[in-house]
Amino acid sequence: MTYPTENQLVKRRPVAAGQLLINGRWLDSKSRETMPTIDPTTEEVTTTVAKAGPEDAELAVNAALKAFEDGPWGKMHHEQRAKIMFKIADLIDERAEDLAYRETVDMGMPYSDFLKVLAPHASGVFRLFAGAAMTAMSGSYRSSYEPDLKIITKRQPLGVVAAISPFNFPLLLSISKIAPAFAAGNTVVHKPASDTPLSALALGQIMLDAGVPEGVYNIVTGPGSSLGDSLVKNPKVDKVAFTGSTKVGIGIVKNGADTMKHTTMELGGKAPNIIFADANLDYAVQAAFWGIFWNKGEVCVAGSRLLVERPVYDEVASRLTKMAKEAVLGDPLDPTTMIGPIASRAEYEKILGYIEDGKKTAKLLAGGGNHKINGKGLFIEPTLFAASNDIKISREEIFGPVLPIIPFDSEDEAVRIANDTPYGLSAGIQTGNMSRAIRLAERINAGTLWLNAWHKYHPNGPFGGFKMSGYGRENCVESLESYTQYKAIWANLV
Repeated sequence: MTYPTENQLVKRRPVAAGQLLINGRWLDSKSRETMPTIDPTTEEVTTTVAKAGPEDAELAVNAALKAFEDGPWGKMHHEQRAKIMFKIADLIDERAEDLAYRETVDMGMPYSDFLKVLAPHASGVFRLFAGAAMTAMSGSYRSSYEPDLKIITKRQPLGVVAAISPFNFPLLLSISKIAPAFAAGNTVVHKPASDTPLSALALGQIMLDAGVPEGVYNIVTGPGSSLGDSLVKNPKVDKVAFTGSTKVGIGIVKNGADTMKHTTMELGGKAPNIIFADANLDYAVQAAFWGIFWNKGEVCVAGSRLLVERPVYDEVASRLTKMAKEAVLGDPLDPTTMIGPIASRAEYEKILGYIEDGKKTAKLLAGGGNHKINGKGLFIEPTLFAASNDIKISREEIFGPVLPIIPFDSEDEAVRIANDTPYGLSAGIQTGNMSRAIRLAERINAGTLWLNAWHKYHPNGPFGGFKMSGYGRENCVESLESYTQYKAIWANLV
């Protein structure tokens, strides 16, 4: 794999039109309808993909169910499944440049970020669960009170898993659902976000080339309002694994209740990042800047509330203001770009609305406007506000490059403000006193805590939230259990 140099701009190129992947074949939707994918940098059409409807979803579910019940996947020895999963990981590495290009023109992620950070993580998740498939699905024997009565326990796959993935990390947040589902022996119907389907289509071809049997991985592209509901309400779907907004997640849980769906919900966040006066400010300011502005703030675990101890508040705000004003916005295919465009027009308009609200209730320090390249592009300047924790921009998930900076005077006040949110996905503490960092980490209600860091990830690191940020965990081997169910067999040996 080669990375672009500073002078090497990756050129835009055509992307083939996308179809649905059902039962191992690429198909048009039943309606023959298509929908465009829009490059947020140029605001032009990149290509078109099939627009599936409920009838297509039913076909995909039926294919997945048949593959689960009658196909070789569920009967395959777990080591053979693992071998296929290792092959998928190898192909992700080999095709990383194509996947990076698709994510860049689909949602504006910097091309070099995908190659250096996300591609290795994506293939690593498949390797992690390939290894887990060889060990974690084994049965066990347990004793009962009667010496001749043995209890045999085993995990079994659930069946058909609907993986519904978001627009902000299209490939990675799909793989975090697909890999454990595969490791357990489930089959999958994948509905990528309607705005960002291109990497899922490339993943579909990787699956076929790796030898995944027909019907085990199916892709339906289309609007969530109809297509997603069809999957969630379908009684033949055993589990829904979802990443997205809390509002949509609540709807999925309600709609899946009638058929007793297993669910994993990775939802919204409003993460507090706490900087104490004794922190290494050079490092803490960098962590704060990239904690919110990496991937232009379209990150569920972004450090979207900055809490700063009052003695260093002005200095931190000044440093961040300088960095925000000097940040390079531009084409994400250009390796010199720091911040790319917002993924879609709808998200762009929503974020600008929050900024306008912030201008009325807080003090604008930097940014606050949009940015264009040759008159086009869904770019928003990195925006900073001096704020309190009781206003809209500090309470609601904006999902964009907007950061309220909130002062505090004591540890207890910092913890109170940090926990004063319905969300609990992530948080961070920047301090020179590690004892304090660990002590406060115990008191903050969040699924991930970064101490003197931000945006650190590993395939084996548990990922998920508290409170309205959802439930269940992804990435880690522990998540495999949520894709299985236990069976107990009582054997009388007399």
